[in-house]
Amino acid sequence: MELQYAIFAGGCFWCTEAVFKNLIGVKQVTPGYIGGTPETATYEMVSSGTTGHVEAIRIMFDPTQITYRDLLHVFFYTHNPTTLNKQGADTGTQYRSAIYYASLEQKECITQVMDELQREGIFDNPIVTEVHALDAFEFFDAEQYHHDYFESNPQKPYCQIVIFPKIQKLRAKFSHLLSDDRGI
Repeated sequence: MELQYAIFAGGCFWCTEAVFKNLIGVKQVTPGYIGGTPETATYEMVSSGTTGHVEAIRIMFDPTQITYRDLLHVFFYTHNPTTLNKQGADTGTQYRSAIYYASLEQKECITQVMDELQREGIFDNPIVTEVHALDAFEFFDAEQYHHDYFESNPQKPYCQIVIFPKIQKLRAKFSHLLSDDRGI
């Protein structure tokens, strides 16, 4: 089994990490930053919205258990890809919707899925998700206290108000992709 990876930015990385780590075939989800320089890849600096980074997650997955296309559908369904630099109450360029593809196959799949979603009228507004080649950027792991945030802090108001509803959407729409051993 050769693992592949996907890098998605869909607002707060606490939210996206919590969603994707519950899927079959997902072996690891790492919150982090992409788009800026190593010197400015800290939570405090990225939070300013001036570093060029976006909060993102790196997903390591087994393509024999879950497809990149499935991951894309979960990504688009569990955040709002039609708002520029905003997800819910989180505003700023660090919360923009973006995908960083690792291969031409991933790029083609992104284009196909985005075109399908637009044609089907899934969203009321056009998708504004940025699409970039990963080789032009470096992913920086977030500080350790951001890892497994939802699992470590399920009773915090942000987790209850923002993250838990995303988990409920995931359960309702993608139950067939949920891992039995993740405990959501």
